[in-house]
This record gives sequence, structure tokens and C-alpha cells, in this order.
Amino acid sequence: MSALPIGAQDAQEFTVRAMTRDDLAIVSAIEIAAYPHPWSRAHFADSLIAGYDAWIFERRDEVIGYAVVMWAIDEVHLLNLCVAVPHQGQGMGRRLLRWLTGDAAARGARGIMLEVRPSNLSALALYRADGFHEIGLRRGYYPAGSLREDAVVLFRKLGDG
Repeated sequence: MSALPIGAQDAQEFTVRAMTRDDLAIVSAIEIAAYPHPWSRAHFADSLIAGYDAWIFERRDEVIGYAVVMWAIDEVHLLNLCVAVPHQGQGMGRRLLRWLTGDAAARGARGIMLEVRPSNLSALALYRADGFHEIGLRRGYYPAGSLREDAVVLFRKLGDG
């Protein structure tokens, strides 16, 4: 698969490509640095084996973010979206999310769903600003040390669907 530009203004600066097993070490390192309860390397490997869309976002051969998306007929479930810590706070999450929703819509998805921790205020703000709305709550969904944290379930309609 060839690298795809994230957006016209970023076409020379950012590219998107499919994640491979060769990316698992860097993706795992970024995940550990970014989250107190990260996905394991095995989670990413299992996603590749399952055939989920797994994307790497790069700038000048540096991985700056990644995403894992599961398709279910004409809807997608965003399982993981992460911007590497040194690139956070620069609008990168918004650009990656816009690329993901644009790609999903172009490939026929009618909507996109995701879960997010209520404590992840920056992610909640990002998703809400991009048109996602709350459709539910999953009690005790996420590990949080010896406890569990709920997940806010968000959804965004895509295209005309």
C-alpha cells in the first residue's frame, strides 16, 4: 500500500500507511509513554492478525501516531487512536481523526463509534468538537489500577447515511 497524505495542507509533511508487524515495537513504546493503562504489544499484534485497519501516521520517517479501526458492515469502531507524546498539543489528534473519518466515509461507512475514558478530558473534547455525541456508558470497562473506570460511548454519523 502506498503512503497517503493526511490532508492537502499536510501532503508533503505527513503520510499514512498500513501498520505492519515491524511497527509493533515503536507503537508499543509510544502507547506505554502515552497512557497509564496501555494496550500491550499483543493487542496490536492480535489486531493485525484479525485484519483490522491499523494505520501508521508518519512525518519524515518518524511515527507520530497510529490508529486501529474495526469494520462492522457499514460502521467502524475506532479501537485506538494515539499521538506520540512529543507531538501532542499541536492539533495532530484532530488531523488524524479527520483523516480516519474521511477514509471511513470514502469507503462507505455510515458511522463511527468509539469508547473513551471520562478522565481523558482532552480526547473527549477532541471527539465532541469533531461531531461525536454520547450514546451510552459502559460501566467498569477500562482497567484503572486495582479499580475499573467507565467508558463513554461516542458515535458520529458519516456521509449521508
